[in-house]
Amino acid sequence: MSTEQRRNLDKQLRLAPAEHPATIEQLRTGFADFMGTFPVPGGIRITPTRLADRAAVLVEPEADQLPGTLLYFHGGSFILGSPTTALSITAQLVLRSGMRALSPDYRLAPEHPFPSAIDDGVAAYRDLLSQGTPPSSIAFVGDSAGGGLSVTACLAARDAGLPLPAAIVAFSPGLDHTRSGSSVVTKDGVDPFFTAEGMRRTGELYLAGQDPAQPLLAPAVHADLHGLPPMLLQVGTNELLLDDSVRLAERARDAGVDVILDITADVPHVFQAYVGALDEAADALDRAALFLRQRVE
Repeated sequence: MSTEQRRNLDKQLRLAPAEHPATIEQLRTGFADFMGTFPVPGGIRITPTRLADRAAVLVEPEADQLPGTLLYFHGGSFILGSPTTALSITAQLVLRSGMRALSPDYRLAPEHPFPSAIDDGVAAYRDLLSQGTPPSSIAFVGDSAGGGLSVTACLAARDAGLPLPAAIVAFSPGLDHTRSGSSVVTKDGVDPFFTAEGMRRTGELYLAGQDPAQPLLAPAVHADLHGLPPMLLQVGTNELLLDDSVRLAERARDAGVDVILDITADVPHVFQAYVGALDEAADALDRAALFLRQRVE
């Protein structure tokens, strides 16, 4: 456990400017700039490609590639980000698992609100299946909003009658747009990234006036989780989204799903991105890679 590293990281994150950009374009530029500060490790190949008629990025290890495909969904509150902004954490997981990753550039709100991102996630999965990729060799993986998408796209695929992937891995997932988890209140001010008010504002852009109490908007509260594949949820104790994972894990367990809830103390949102600055980041990615290797064929 790296107590001093965690304290230093928390202080550093709280030094970020408090101003809120006026436009969605400014938000997206700021997010891309911030995510660009995370180094992309060597030992990988990055290739632009397409998946379900949308841009995507293929990330492969240069050596010792193992069978398996990670369908990786980037974060960004469903309004920000791209496969490029998630390259650092995607590449780290590719190196550790030995599997390739395909990261689709799913549509973003407010131009394309719910359920556009989920529709694009299912379409990407359909495309992989149509190419002859066995579902037993595919895992849905994502961080933040993309972590939530790894769950909701799987639910939508199940409801569409598609064969399900081998596993789900979600880093700090958003799983409840009703924001009814107690950690939304108890971690407000503790979380160095998010505030309850900020999450409400970004959530409204994705919802576009729709009822948040729907299974694909609040799977931690309302979804039928029966039949989902083995699932690993990783989250930190300092997150507003902590109870999203806690409640989904409890309901998944009750539905007979093989689920691991992996909670790390005193770390921020998507702490797995801080390889080199936080020992817990590499440790968590190693656990995720082991989980994947044990379940993906």
